[in-house]
Amino acid sequence: MSFTLQPLPWLSDAQTGSAYLFSPGNSQYCYSCDASEAQQSATNRLLDPPSIFTALLDTLHVMQSRFYTIWQGQWPDAIDWTAAVMGTHISATLAAMTEAWQHGSRTSPLSHLAGEQQERENMINRYFTQITSFYFGENAFSLRTQAYDDMLWVVLGWLESVKFITLHSSLHFDPSGEPQKPSKISSTNSTKWYAQQFIPQFAHRARIFYDLAARGWDTSLCGGGMVWNPYLAPYKNAITNQLFISASISMYLHFPGDDNTSPFSFKNPVRSSGGSPPAKAHDPRYLENAIEAYQWLKTSTMTNWKGLYVDGFHISGWKGGKNGSTGTGRCDLRNEQVYTYNQGVILSGLRGLWEATGSRSYLDDGHQLIRNVIAATGWDTRGTRWRWQWSGLGRNGVMEEECDSRGTCTQNGHTFKGIFFHHFSLFCSGLPVSGFAEGDFKTFGADDALAAWHEVRCEEYGPWLRNNAQAAYLTRDNEGKFGTWWGIPAGNEHTDGPRMMDKDGFNLAPEDGTDYKNGDVPVDRVWRLPDDQIWQQLDPADATGSKHVGTQHKADNDTSDSTSWDPNDRGRGRTVETQSGGLAVLRALWVVIDSRP
Repeated sequence: MSFTLQPLPWLSDAQTGSAYLFSPGNSQYCYSCDASEAQQSATNRLLDPPSIFTALLDTLHVMQSRFYTIWQGQWPDAIDWTAAVMGTHISATLAAMTEAWQHGSRTSPLSHLAGEQQERENMINRYFTQITSFYFGENAFSLRTQAYDDMLWVVLGWLESVKFITLHSSLHFDPSGEPQKPSKISSTNSTKWYAQQFIPQFAHRARIFYDLAARGWDTSLCGGGMVWNPYLAPYKNAITNQLFISASISMYLHFPGDDNTSPFSFKNPVRSSGGSPPAKAHDPRYLENAIEAYQWLKTSTMTNWKGLYVDGFHISGWKGGKNGSTGTGRCDLRNEQVYTYNQGVILSGLRGLWEATGSRSYLDDGHQLIRNVIAATGWDTRGTRWRWQWSGLGRNGVMEEECDSRGTCTQNGHTFKGIFFHHFSLFCSGLPVSGFAEGDFKTFGADDALAAWHEVRCEEYGPWLRNNAQAAYLTRDNEGKFGTWWGIPAGNEHTDGPRMMDKDGFNLAPEDGTDYKNGDVPVDRVWRLPDDQIWQQLDPADATGSKHVGTQHKADNDTSDSTSWDPNDRGRGRTVETQSGGLAVLRALWVVIDSRP
């Protein structure tokens, strides 16, 4: 059975001129509805739609009120790495909010703010205090022993928080931090924002996890590249290498330095008492790491014929252990699986590499990847008979994970699209028109022509971006929670889940692809170390088979029932990770398109 479509009417706000999610020229669809049913669906869902910015704030509120527990300092249903990503989304959203609410003189004391402005500042502080509570709630000790990609999410998350604190302080507080006149309360009152006291802690955690993760860089196999997981057979995958690039350049550009010597597990040749040595801001080694890692990734042949990054490489014939062999020593056994986040994380790295080097080639590479992604969502087939055919990363112009339509995504898959749009928005933010130089540290600015070129390219992605934001927004349930399959509106009684898709709609896995992110890591000689304890748990007959064991994700809580017609209630249902996807795509639409004059 196939989808039948009727266009829904679009709405705009002629009175206020606000940018609305459902703007003219961007029709939405009702699945398997006749015209009258489509009209009723539009009335129910789109009556008095919010502006983009209001929708963003509402989505943030639902995410933090429904999924976050402040006394734990955690999103209890998240796993360690997705929690780090949730923190990243919150800090990035706060940055978008503070830029939107920029007001008055930068040196105006907070007490002089008008009532509405004080309410805004209170909202910023409310969510920022949740970030500070997460600093203590984050499972940092466990994360130190996990895979290298897990560690690097932590780095990016806390650097994002540092960036937000710096931005908010510069826009709304006296950047000098000079004390005001003494008062009865204190002789050290300052106009500096209180949150700056957290920068050293956040920076320290970012530095510790960067140093831990950097141990994954390996030149003994494939001539370089990051290993994904030290507890498995060597696997050099796209996400770990992209994260290392983005984390390295972010450390170079945004890490403020760190003189905290804890923890004491690092050998220190300088301090006889042990502890980690001080780390300086803008250390050139971070830039060197980013440049080297991207050069390796670019020449690794890790992209398929669509120009999309596949998941990664194994090494043929590799056998570990005391009598093991490196096999070919080359990355020659490719996992063809494609994930959305593998196309996203590198974008922020490329943007940072341009800023640190001035080389336009990094921007060219980023724009080409974005165009490849848009094509792979079936953007050019929308409105045709082929619109529901799988195009590599979606269909009908809407981004999709392979697991979305099947309802089999784990927390991993639920997080991926939001990651893409977060890094997309970082890449497409306006280029600085002037550089900065201090000592050995230097950044580059864009001339008028390059700045305009980048802006125009990003504006061209606007219709596709709005299409995805609309699709995501329509998955919200009555509580405002987003679903993971953006192609299906919530609460549509005519949506019959998997049975509505034609048979080609679910045969999505590429040949020679292993979806270990939404399933389990295979128990075979390609993925497992020879001394892995899992072999002791298997029957000898299975020792060379393809059994699977789980990666870190919590058990599915199937929220669907026999009376539910909502495909996004299948599997894990609506989660903090799916909510973060909605938050990220709305933020991208606001930052890249609708906040610009």
